[in-house]
Amino acid sequence: MRKGGKRKSTSQKQETEVKASSSSQENQKENHKLTSQAKRAKTSKPQPQLEYFEDKRNLEDLWKAAFPVGTEWDQLDSVYQFNWNFLNLEEAFEEGGRLYGKKVYLFGCTEPQLVPYKGENKVICIPVVVAVVSPFPPSDKIGINSVQREAEEIVPMKQMKMDWVPYIPLENRDSQVDRLQSQMFILSCTQRRVALKQRKIDRLKKYEYCLPYFYQPLKEDELEQSTEVQIIFPAAQKPVFCEFDWELDELDEFTDQLIEADELDKDKKDAFKEFVKERVREAKKANRQAREARKKALEEMSEETKAAFVNMRFYKFYPVPTPDTPDVSNVKAPFINRYYGKAHEVL
Repeated sequence: MRKGGKRKSTSQKQETEVKASSSSQENQKENHKLTSQAKRAKTSKPQPQLEYFEDKRNLEDLWKAAFPVGTEWDQLDSVYQFNWNFLNLEEAFEEGGRLYGKKVYLFGCTEPQLVPYKGENKVICIPVVVAVVSPFPPSDKIGINSVQREAEEIVPMKQMKMDWVPYIPLENRDSQVDRLQSQMFILSCTQRRVALKQRKIDRLKKYEYCLPYFYQPLKEDELEQSTEVQIIFPAAQKPVFCEFDWELDELDEFTDQLIEADELDKDKKDAFKEFVKERVREAKKANRQAREARKKALEEMSEETKAAFVNMRFYKFYPVPTPDTPDVSNVKAPFINRYYGKAHEVL
């Protein structure tokens, strides 16, 4: 019995050792698991937050692509200081819009206006886009005119490095331009500002006095009917600036009034009168030539071209209101320039 009791005692001891060993192994596994989790928690890098960017609209840069003709070069940067929105122009090309499916020629211009912005009134150079619906380019010429210039110039666009070029929407810019049948053309200018700095000041100013030119042969030009001439008479002290109407003004009386107002020296009276007469002769000749040119153009014009001029439409687009841009809703005007006259519709 003693031997049996000993075996039993030995068996119980072995069982106890096995349980203790098993318990120890489980504790080690648990500790290893906790340690691994702690290491993973310690070494895992924070996941960066994803940034979402809005897709660019197909015609979003159309207004920027149209060169702002006549804008002073030192004002160009100020035009783009705001993120102007021309969603109205973009939507006009969508199905149901005014310009959908039509051939359109677009040019830019700017209008300095006093408008409210962030609680105060500021003079802002507002970009404007004019859209001309026409089956052919409205003109291949540019007018150069200002109060300071004695005579108006009408020159080919290419002389001023300007031309109508196809506008390619964003979704088509991977395609070859010659394979696209573009219906949208913009007035583009390839003149670089850096190169202009090396030119004479007169060349620089010509760009600032540029106006997109348009001649409507079916309508008599205001210049053909005008009886006024701009007078810039050179004088020693200061030039004489005035307007003379050869139908309403009497030259002797007109000259005497200038002398009385100390605008003209008395000893320059005869020279001034001859100067005015010469300007009147030039203006009458120009009016006569313009009438003859219009008559000849109409005689040679096809019925199809006449119909195109009749159906030609001008649309003037201003930026739409946004929280980040000045409100221009109260300064919209239909007038485009002295050649185009007024837009058929302002948006």
